Amino acid sequence: MKRILLGVIGLLCLCVACLRKDLSFKPGEVWPDDKGVHINAHGGGILRVGDTYYWFGEHKTEGSAGNLAQVGVHCYSSKDLYNWKDEGIALSVVPDDTTSHIVKGCVLERPKVIYNKKNDQYVMWFHLEPRGAGYSGALSGVAVSKNVAGPYSFVNAFRPNAGFWPVNVQELHKQPCTLSADLRFSGGELPAHPDSLNLLGRDQISGQMARDMNLFVDDDGIAYHIYSSEENSTLHISQLTDDYTSYSGKYARFFPGRFMEAPALFKQKGKYYLIMSGCTGWAPNAGRSAVASSIWGPWKELENPFRGENSEVSFYSQSTYVLPVPGHADRFIYMGDRWTPENAIDGRYIWLPIRFEGEQPVIEWRSEWNY
Repeated sequence: MKRILLGVIGLLCLCVACLRKDLSFKPGEVWPDDKGVHINAHGGGILRVGDTYYWFGEHKTEGSAGNLAQVGVHCYSSKDLYNWKDEGIALSVVPDDTTSHIVKGCVLERPKVIYNKKNDQYVMWFHLEPRGAGYSGALSGVAVSKNVAGPYSFVNAFRPNAGFWPVNVQELHKQPCTLSADLRFSGGELPAHPDSLNLLGRDQISGQMARDMNLFVDDDGIAYHIYSSEENSTLHISQLTDDYTSYSGKYARFFPGRFMEAPALFKQKGKYYLIMSGCTGWAPNAGRSAVASSIWGPWKELENPFRGENSEVSFYSQSTYVLPVPGHADRFIYMGDRWTPENAIDGRYIWLPIRFEGEQPVIEWRSEWNY
């Protein structure tokens, strides 16, 4: 009888846990899904479909090996942004096919999904590095699905804008490049300014490098891919084709030599904003921000948007997405990752409100909050 009673109590506790509804964000804490498991969607982004939000992110596993893609892209859904249902793996890596770009053990980072009305399909983009190649590939991966939660079918992986010059190209870039096309750097400090090295010219034929990335769909339905390029030294913004699965060939480069990573682009009151980080690997650093009246620039760099204690390390986070607040046209949520590369699966999420002081976006720490 005692065993039965304990079993009933345990079952009741489990039911209470399953029925519990969160009504606030708690940045940096374990964030359980509907099964009571910490949400596994790192480097992610949100897509709203009707009254439902879908969160796509990297599925991490235990240990340092979890920084590589062992499973794929995880998807969760929510009606209120606080409580999330596990929708399963939206895009799976291939277990053993060494001919596939997305074979198990590759680097598959920062997946984002947008909806294409023209073809009535969902399009996923992500930063991809072939297995065993480190970060030398700098490829963009694309997958599509008719269902928002997947499964997604891998389409292709490629370098951006092969054979095209940016709209703001300078004559110096079109001069013969003295660098070997095979010469690569570490992704950190360069021996000279990227324009002096002419990294743009080096990669003009093969396609530009694309690492940390994001997507943005403007009010007119035109979609853009934003990514760190030229050995991470320079940010590129590229217009996508009408079906959102490739590049149109129109792009521009910004902040040459500033090493902007983790770009998150959003629009507020007709102006375009970027929140980004510096380039220090897994280690956090001071955030960066910028504003422009046109997505094609000119972009004006602003201050570190983070304020208060630990602002110099962005509250130990790195930007991944900026989400419009439901029901408030001009309010936004900063979404960041607190990486734990020694045990990748334990990475936490830092979601905080963004306010504005004139043009300057401001992010302040809150241990618990709601919108």
